[in-house]
Amino acid sequence: MTLRLIYLLHLLGAVIWVGGMAFSVLALRPAVGVLGVPERMALLSSVFRRFFLLVWHAMPVLIATGYAMLFGWYGGFAGAGWHIHVMHLTGLVMAGIFLTLFFGPWKAMRAALAAGDNPVAAQASARVRRLLAINLVLGLATVLVAGWGRYGV
Repeated sequence: MTLRLIYLLHLLGAVIWVGGMAFSVLALRPAVGVLGVPERMALLSSVFRRFFLLVWHAMPVLIATGYAMLFGWYGGFAGAGWHIHVMHLTGLVMAGIFLTLFFGPWKAMRAALAAGDNPVAAQASARVRRLLAINLVLGLATVLVAGWGRYGV
């Protein structure tokens, strides 16, 4: 029962993180192109602030539940299939990219907005979007690996 709850929390964290990136990259970012730079930066700042708060909760849950399943379900790395190893790698890479994004371009974007420098904020926003897009590709690949490997194919 406990491992099932851990598995459900793991899935929920993945859906929130990967789904949020998909929304941001594929729907939000193209749609805000019709706004002027000040309005676009204000909207993206507000959306990213809320989304990144969700990621700060989802990411540790994913990592903790992943390790709990790795050791509680599979008995460690030796008992895990190839798909678990790939998910482990991509999850850690995604976490590293998020930390880079958060403490790099996102921090620069917030500082530029606080200083009223919308052009610099827009440049930082473009870097945020690129890193989100990279993480989205990794997240979708991880979901595919999870589904493919789960059934021993």
